[in-house]
Amino acid sequence: MPEPIEVGLVSYTLSADYYANVGGDFDTEAVDDAILARLNELVPSGVVVHRNGKVFADPDVADMARELDWRHLLSRIDVDQILADHGR
Repeated sequence: MPEPIEVGLVSYTLSADYYANVGGDFDTEAVDDAILARLNELVPSGVVVHRNGKVFADPDVADMARELDWRHLLSRIDVDQILADHGR
């Protein structure tokens, strides 16, 4: 099986401004992990987003992975629920 290749970069973490607007105290690392896990559930098979935001894909789906609408995928994640699950 050929090695996955890097096909892009996605910023999936919440900004400090977002946390400031929401207020409260959250386990930001757990929030990032939960968003990443959900994002990886949403991407097509053969595509993986790593913790550093780099996107890797199997060669046979690499072109499709380069065309993914990351903004749309991220909008499908219930960030409010993730924050509720990871408050301190």
